[in-house]
Amino acid sequence: MARAIVSVTNDLYTDQRVHKVCMFLMQQGYDVLLVGRKRKSSVELNARPYKTKRIKLLFETGAKFYAFFNLRLFFYLLFKKADILVSNDLDTLLANYTAKRFKRNTHLVYDSHEYFTEVPELTNRPKVQRAWLRIERRIFPKLKDVYTVNQSIADIYTELYKKDIKVVRNISPLWKPEILEDKKTLGIPEGKQLIILQGAGINVDRGAEEAVEAMQNVDAILMIVGDGDVVLQLKERVKELNLQEKVIFYGKKPYAVMMNYTHHADIGLTLDKPSNLNYKLSLPNKVFDYMHTSTAVVATEIKEVAAVVRAHDIGEILGELTVDELASTLNTLLKNPERLAECKANCMIAAQTENWENETKILAKIYPTVDK
Repeated sequence: MARAIVSVTNDLYTDQRVHKVCMFLMQQGYDVLLVGRKRKSSVELNARPYKTKRIKLLFETGAKFYAFFNLRLFFYLLFKKADILVSNDLDTLLANYTAKRFKRNTHLVYDSHEYFTEVPELTNRPKVQRAWLRIERRIFPKLKDVYTVNQSIADIYTELYKKDIKVVRNISPLWKPEILEDKKTLGIPEGKQLIILQGAGINVDRGAEEAVEAMQNVDAILMIVGDGDVVLQLKERVKELNLQEKVIFYGKKPYAVMMNYTHHADIGLTLDKPSNLNYKLSLPNKVFDYMHTSTAVVATEIKEVAAVVRAHDIGEILGELTVDELASTLNTLLKNPERLAECKANCMIAAQTENWENETKILAKIYPTVDK
């Protein structure tokens, strides 16, 4: 049976894009192994139909982590049979590319989830950014199959490296919940309108701080479902403002559980700031999660996000991200049931075309069916 080894640097718990690709590879006839890392804070994974491997390391952050992870990953891949290696993002590419050089009959595919060298963690550290750029410039021109998450990023890579870059957006599959929990079971207050901010990247410059501040003047509940760099800071701010009954933290949840919270929300927030090129070009999968649960969207003027929201008329775009403007936009939408219902109805229509099942038509060209 043909073997595909997919690698990432996260702990495999919440990466829905990678999970969806692994499931698609299984449908195409591959025996799939997903490799990531195990952190001290990692919880046990739910049972999956493909194999998983989490590498333990002494270091969890910084240059030593990336160096040792790539070294361990290289040796792991070197001695594993594989017909396809799937490298997710630049931080796994060096190990995959080097291992592939010793495996003549193995094919390497690169899935770029973002414009990696322009993430804020690198733009504020130019020496580290240059190191990653050297890796990218050395390897990228030699790659044959590359795809990324939206056309804006694809256009940049095409211009830089003169290569054909395919686009596979990180869109939700058609939502068919096996279990739909009620508010009481999920710990959601009854009788209040609900706003949600979800995701694994609740980090700096993604609007979470403004969302919390805005709740001082919004008569609703803000549910924060996920984790990230600013969550501890947000919890402290909620205490300072005495907003514990209006801002509720539910922590990181498995995707199916998280979508239950999203389903109950009236409005979903995606508030990235154009503070760096990576965020300017982003198209977070939460936009489509909101769409698929018929949750109206309030978003910032991020090119790819705004285009989706406007094309399907599923919410409102902020003129600028300020606490006052966000509060005003939320209040206007929450107090206009006709407009809110229109946005939700448009979400249902949009989900019929904006779904992972349609995106896999592109993946099928990259990963053809193999005999089982």
